[in-house]
Amino acid sequence: MFTPRGSLYAADNLKEAIPSMKPDWKAFLTNKGAEIGDDRVVGFGNPVRERRAALNGDVFCDLSHLGLISVHGEDAETFLQGQLTNDIRQVDERHTQLSACCNPKGRILANFRIFRIADTWYLRMPRSMVDPTLQRLRMFVLNARVVLEDASDQFVRIGYSGPDSEKLLSEAIATVPATVGECTHDNGYHVVRVAGPHPRFEIYAEIEDMKKLWERLDVFAAPVGESTWAMLTILAGVPVIYPATSGMFVPQMVNLTLIDGVSFKKGCYTGQEIVARMQYLGKLKRRMYLARVNAPENAPPKPGMPLYSAVSQSGQGAGNIVNAQPWADGGFIVLAVVEIASIDKGDILLGSEDGPALEFMDLPYPFPSGDEDQ
Repeated sequence: MFTPRGSLYAADNLKEAIPSMKPDWKAFLTNKGAEIGDDRVVGFGNPVRERRAALNGDVFCDLSHLGLISVHGEDAETFLQGQLTNDIRQVDERHTQLSACCNPKGRILANFRIFRIADTWYLRMPRSMVDPTLQRLRMFVLNARVVLEDASDQFVRIGYSGPDSEKLLSEAIATVPATVGECTHDNGYHVVRVAGPHPRFEIYAEIEDMKKLWERLDVFAAPVGESTWAMLTILAGVPVIYPATSGMFVPQMVNLTLIDGVSFKKGCYTGQEIVARMQYLGKLKRRMYLARVNAPENAPPKPGMPLYSAVSQSGQGAGNIVNAQPWADGGFIVLAVVEIASIDKGDILLGSEDGPALEFMDLPYPFPSGDEDQ
């Protein structure tokens, strides 16, 4: 396993990065009616309608708010194998993977989806996580023949989701992934299928190719802002780590082991001993749940926000918000790590004993049997 030089990169040092959007692409989106703030597509005039459309129809979204780290070089695979929670050897041009990097205490510093094009691996994550993750991974390079770079500007990227998205996308591109985690490459487009309430895809391409695709999709689907796309990720039960939650959770707490984000057969990586001990010898006391909460718009739930329960006896609070976005029917939809022992013993409240209660919903995947006894 590679070991870092110098001191541990602290989670407190993670800072929000300002995302950037290609000027030509920004002008194109503006011409299409996009409302852009801080180089992020806020929406296309009616966010409430956009969120409702995403639950039942076909929608597509600019993904400039997501960033990429590229990893290549003779030792790239070996290097990544020693740093990430999943088995990088399973990633090729047809298969992508959820994964994470942890600190020595087994706490997730960043999580991402990894895909491969030729001899380069790409780690897709929020733009705000690119710089701190690069700094963290570069601590481990030493003499390895590997190059890590911010590749966020290499591709234009959009997302497409909906009941008819697979059919319509195949008519526009030809070959599209048939299962979640699969990746295809055709006519200059790199397409990754991701989890969602409907078939959902991330598409990477050069700007002129993406303009053509946008024009075609605009006939059949509704454009939406980044918040709506993030809402679909929450509905899929997929956590996204931001600076506010970096270093807060072990993989089991955010269900990463339930969505194929951890391999227990790959061997050693930073934090592996703690993660494995929790899986085989520990007693998981917190797990991630899906919920709604009627918080006021001027005090929305945010990543890292604490939860309160009158019956909690841990001394560490009842849990924390992982991700949150406005919900189609009002209020907010959240992924929250909550004490398992408190979940059925009383209300779980946002922020404090005076906060609104979380209304729990079913995740799209089951928990292991026995959670209720923990």
